[in-house]
Amino acid sequence: MVLQSKLIVYLAIVGVLVLMGGIIFYASLDNDELAQIEIELTDVKLVDVNTANNQAKFEVTFLVTNPSDKTLTVSQIDFQLYGDGKLLGSGLYSTADIALPGRALFVSGAEIPLKNIFILSKSEVNSEIYEDATNERITSFFAEGKIITQTSWSEADKNFKTGYN
Repeated sequence: MVLQSKLIVYLAIVGVLVLMGGIIFYASLDNDELAQIEIELTDVKLVDVNTANNQAKFEVTFLVTNPSDKTLTVSQIDFQLYGDGKLLGSGLYSTADIALPGRALFVSGAEIPLKNIFILSKSEVNSEIYEDATNERITSFFAEGKIITQTSWSEADKNFKTGYN
């Protein structure tokens, strides 16, 4: 009887491990479709210049497109912003603190502009770049970074590089 109860315990443990492996496998089926996400930098607009703090506030807009058949959300866009080929700084769009059902849903074929505030500090770039940015003399912007997408079962990240003139 003792041998039979040990066997049942061992079979239960193996069954749980197989079930966990099945869940992980099922979740990984979304990864290829999550990697199809497309991101494009569409606009960088000067919003405010604070001369007291020597900071400029920009609104950065990314157009995110979901060409896959899966409905997904974007939890994070971590990027470096460049103006006329010179690094302006780092930015982060994040909805990680919002529950998955509260985020914008990207259904198949959806194109949604995601806006983020980017702060440029004069102390972090040289004064010539800062003056060009605050006087709107920068003619081209590009961003590179990583976008993280999620479904209810899976998460994937994709590196990107995008810009406009």
